Amino acid sequence: MTMQDTLVKDIAVTVPGATAVFRRYKIDFCCKGGVPLSEAAATRGVDLNSVLNDLSALKGGEVEAPDATEALIFYIVERYHDVHRAEFPEAIRMARRVEAVHRDSPDCPHGLGDLLAIMAHELDEHQAVEEQMLFPSMLSGQYDLTHPVARMMSDHEDLGAQLETLAQLTTDFIPPNSACTTWRALYAACQKLDTDLRVHLHLENNILFPRFADMSLVTA
Repeated sequence: MTMQDTLVKDIAVTVPGATAVFRRYKIDFCCKGGVPLSEAAATRGVDLNSVLNDLSALKGGEVEAPDATEALIFYIVERYHDVHRAEFPEAIRMARRVEAVHRDSPDCPHGLGDLLAIMAHELDEHQAVEEQMLFPSMLSGQYDLTHPVARMMSDHEDLGAQLETLAQLTTDFIPPNSACTTWRALYAACQKLDTDLRVHLHLENNILFPRFADMSLVTA
């Protein structure tokens, strides 16, 4: 099978560094990664040959996370769960500030603070379920977790839609020329949240969850 016919999520799993390429071209490799690369590139409106060339140029850098299940779970919690909890409050604070100070500007990202607050609340509940129920079940040796995984995957779909809205509200994280320092810092924070969340979902959807669930039933 050629690279262009391979599913995006499979490329993300098997080609070290591929996720950075996909982020650069805004190709979703987590929630919507179950399509061939050619289709994903066409949907995003990017040149397929450019994506293929960048993927071919990869030298195989460091893997994004450990492979062993226990180490991977601990990595996800420390690198993503804890970091999201730490970073969302400041992003929300900056969004509220920008919306208050620049409310009359036509470029003001109205609704961004509310969106971030909703995302933070829902993500906090989602991560709590994983940390208190799902991950302990995995670590205890249970290998038929299709139903709880399906619930987590549904949450991930909702988060994927929220990330699309986040990009729209921030004009793909590009602040206007007149933006103040806080505004620019806000968009930089939002871009990092987007990047981290997409890799986080990828690690769970495409690597961790398939070890414990029948994914044909989860995605049916």
